[in-house]
Amino acid sequence: MKVAVVGATGLVGTVMLKVLEERNFPMTELIPVASEKSVGKKIMYKGKEFPIVSMETAIQLRPDIALFSAGGSTSLESAPKFAAVGTTVIDNSSAWRMDETKKLVVPEVNAKVLTKEDKIIANPNCSTIQMVVALQPLHEKYKIKRVVVSTYQSVTGTGVKAVDQLMNERKGIDGPKAYPYEIDLNVLPHIDVFQDNGYTKEEMKMIKETNKIMGDDNIKVTATTVRIPVMGGHSESVNIEFENDFDLSEVRNILEKAPGIIVVDDVANLKYPMPKDAHQRDEVFVGRLRRDESQPNALNMWIVADNLRKGAATNAVQIAEYLVEKALV
Repeated sequence: MKVAVVGATGLVGTVMLKVLEERNFPMTELIPVASEKSVGKKIMYKGKEFPIVSMETAIQLRPDIALFSAGGSTSLESAPKFAAVGTTVIDNSSAWRMDETKKLVVPEVNAKVLTKEDKIIANPNCSTIQMVVALQPLHEKYKIKRVVVSTYQSVTGTGVKAVDQLMNERKGIDGPKAYPYEIDLNVLPHIDVFQDNGYTKEEMKMIKETNKIMGDDNIKVTATTVRIPVMGGHSESVNIEFENDFDLSEVRNILEKAPGIIVVDDVANLKYPMPKDAHQRDEVFVGRLRRDESQPNALNMWIVADNLRKGAATNAVQIAEYLVEKALV
């Protein structure tokens, strides 16, 4: 089992390597891939050094699986080249997500759609992943009609430059900017570029990806995505309207039994999910469960997850684990 990690030196690529090691992914050979300027440098994995190779070299090595986290343009150019030599690509960019010929997968929700023929598999947007993990078991029971989501997203979702901007501002240092405004002590209702309809690209990703992953275009979704000066994870306030009524204790029980979810919902003792709790964890944390008293059959909840792990690296590795378990690679 040969595994390539494309974008191995980046923020998500580094976490992918960490997750592969932590979960003891069954591989015989690791092939770290990065840009030309990094070729020849070494990365550490399980106490051993591995030299970074170029994209061309990695393709020639014909890995069984390639985990991509190197941006959309790189993926569009190189993923098909890996697929052509028999490699199964799991891509973390937005390049393939809405391609009708490609599967968009969150293992807890729709891993069963995968087959041996799927050579390029899309990893969804971070904010979508954590939401659908919590929505799916409730949809199966009560049938979701509409979702209204507002996000509170970590600067780590933008990358190293954004983390540096936040920390520089906190120290009073002038440096490169990832955002058009200060992020420290501020909130930006603006993630990705604005579209003609007034929504941002991030908001439209959440809307379209939710329908595709859950396999139901009848679920209406509207989103407002917001960047806040935190690290450790993304948070979401989610309002769900169901076709059928629900019992709140039953909702809690369903979520507690669902794969990949930890319910933290004890307001009497001030227990609720926070980004600090989700940091470096693979689970999706759900709390603040309460009935929407303004609307029939409607529920409010709060969802938090580490966007670099479950929102990116871990989800990709879980897809790879499923492929190996089901002998699809």
